[in-house]
Formats: sequence, C-alpha cells, structure tokens
Amino acid sequence: MTTQDAATTGTGAQAAAQVRGLGQLGVAVQDLEAMTAFYRDVLGLTFLFSAPGMSFFDLGGVRLMLSLPEKGVEDAHGSILYLDVADIAAAHAAFLARGVAFDGKPHVVHRYPGGELWMASFQDPEKNMLVLMSDVKTG
Repeated sequence: MTTQDAATTGTGAQAAAQVRGLGQLGVAVQDLEAMTAFYRDVLGLTFLFSAPGMSFFDLGGVRLMLSLPEKGVEDAHGSILYLDVADIAAAHAAFLARGVAFDGKPHVVHRYPGGELWMASFQDPEKNMLVLMSDVKTG
C-alpha cells in the first residue's frame, strides 16, 4: 500500500499523522496593540479577530497569529514571514509610502528557466524579519 493509498483509505497511523499544509504562523511581539496596527494598517493584512494576548490575520488562507511571548523567551525572534506579492515593485513602493524601511531594493535571488524569484526584506517595529517575495515569469 502506498502512502497515498493509506491517506485516502484512512488506514494506519500514517494517515492520521499526515501533514495537510500550513495552518498558522505565530510571531511573538512585545506591544500587541502597536503591532496589530502595523500589520493591519501599514501592511494591509486582513484582521480576523483578537483574543486575550493575541491578534489574528489572514495571509492568503494561512492564519497569522501575533501574540505576547511566553515567559522566559521574551526576546526570542525567530520567524521570518515571506509575503507573496504579484508585483514586487508596486508593493515595495506602497510599503515605502507607508513608512516601511527596507534593507535594500527588490532584487533577484534566483533565476530559473522562464522566471525569477525577487525579494526585498524589512523589519517590523519590533525587529521581526519580513520579506516581500514575487515569482516573476520571464518567458
């Protein structure tokens, strides 16, 4: 029986443990109110809801959770959010107009037959890394 067969028939522990996709990303923040405003108003993400110590946004079907850090790891920043955009030049210009300070201009990080992957990085007000990314077709 293949992995696909097990997943579709529901047999075995392997089927129960199958990863279906990314459901949520979590980013720890120090000032939840300010960071909620940044992600909602500056980046233009769709705000979904809030709960005590947390704010949730929609990132193209994946939920982003901003939350106050757990005790003992208040200064740990490890996530990098790669924000997929259709037009990186237009997104870069719009974010610049909203006060985002980029680490550099959008640039090609990978070329492949028929396309290029472009990126431009920046930080949110609490120094969490974010990257605009765009897969640009060239042929």
